[in-house]
Amino acid sequence: MNPVIKEDLISWMKTLLLALLIAFICRQFIFSPMTVKGESMSPTFEENNWIFVSKTSTIDRFDMVVFHAPEENEKYVKRVIGVPGDEIEMKDDFFYVNGQAFEEPYVKREYRLMVNTITADFTLNELTGKQTVPEGYYFVLGDNRQKSYDSREFGFIEEESLIGEVKFKIYPLNE
Repeated sequence: MNPVIKEDLISWMKTLLLALLIAFICRQFIFSPMTVKGESMSPTFEENNWIFVSKTSTIDRFDMVVFHAPEENEKYVKRVIGVPGDEIEMKDDFFYVNGQAFEEPYVKREYRLMVNTITADFTLNELTGKQTVPEGYYFVLGDNRQKSYDSREFGFIEEESLIGEVKFKIYPLNE
């Protein structure tokens, strides 16, 4: 084999291996693409939307996160409603954190025509037996409150179960 061609081939192989290594490291530790399954985050995310999850973000209230489901071998996408130290209450379809009311523009309000309330009243204490969200845990809800399996049923999620924060979505190519 010609030495110049051999040298070029080795150079290309090194470049390809380096690119694959960088892609692997990025996917494992920095960001990861995922596909949304189900309707619990509708209208924010719909079935088969592609999302990119940052694995290095600091999680704040109202961030959308992906985490390992507490009872299944699946990943869930939900919105963080309570961070450590928060006292949470839902009353008359208004969301309160530490006594302050917050708007929830991401919740499907068109259901209001069909039902009296979108989200049933609750306090954190009624659901979990705790006054506040404990350190190292989060309280999460789906945006589609009528069809979401979330912290109202399974309780707090551990910080260690978080995969990361959803940074953006890409619509499927077939839409």
